Amino acid sequence: MAINKVEICGVDTSTLPVLKNERMRELFPKIHAGDKEARHEFIQGNLRLVLSVIQRFHNRGESVDDLFQVGCIGLMKAIDNFDTSQNVRFSTYAVPMIIGEIRRYLRDNNQIRVSRSLRDTAYKALKAREQLSYRLGREPSVEEIAREMDVREGDVVLALEAIQDPVSLFEPIYQDGSDAIYVMDQVRDERVSEDDWVRDLSIRQALEKLGERERNIIRRRFFQGRTQMEVAGEIGISQAQVSRLEKAALQQMRRYI
Repeated sequence: MAINKVEICGVDTSTLPVLKNERMRELFPKIHAGDKEARHEFIQGNLRLVLSVIQRFHNRGESVDDLFQVGCIGLMKAIDNFDTSQNVRFSTYAVPMIIGEIRRYLRDNNQIRVSRSLRDTAYKALKAREQLSYRLGREPSVEEIAREMDVREGDVVLALEAIQDPVSLFEPIYQDGSDAIYVMDQVRDERVSEDDWVRDLSIRQALEKLGERERNIIRRRFFQGRTQMEVAGEIGISQAQVSRLEKAALQQMRRYI
């Protein structure tokens, strides 16, 4: 896939504009009121976001034009479903939506065939998960998804696993120009407990060398098994800030140990 291609789907990507957050906030009320020009400006101003996402799929052998079009569908869905009352950047909400749309496209065109009934169950589960996430304000459990669909939990798990593509824990899922957020940053480890960590005196002493906020983040992440998104919500900062503070704290602990 020629990811460095300048013209994609007839669009000269080198001339694409970039909308600032202030302008996005100005456009959303107009978009919700049905202003087509505002919607067009918003889409054009976020096409670079689509380009940044499709780069992660450069090794799939897919046409960059096809992926770009699919990514744009995800962008438009994100615009339609974005809740401006939430304290979340649009790009933070849109990136997973774009990725999800591309993954659905790749699954539908995958040479490894999954039965239609299993695929239908998986798509219904994804839709139910999206609706529950919006309604509950958090990621729903498999049990909640199964109850919403009126099916067994095992059927939901089997269907979702059947359509998953393997990914590396070190695969970046988002980058805003600073430190990238990786898949491993979103993984929650239920097996980790504080008792397993504090047995090591050197680690405990290294923790004491951290500032209060950094120590709080490390304890929540590694002692309590929280994801970065959960920690961000609990202490009132962005996930990108949690990622940067976590990495800096770990580096400081390593130097001490």
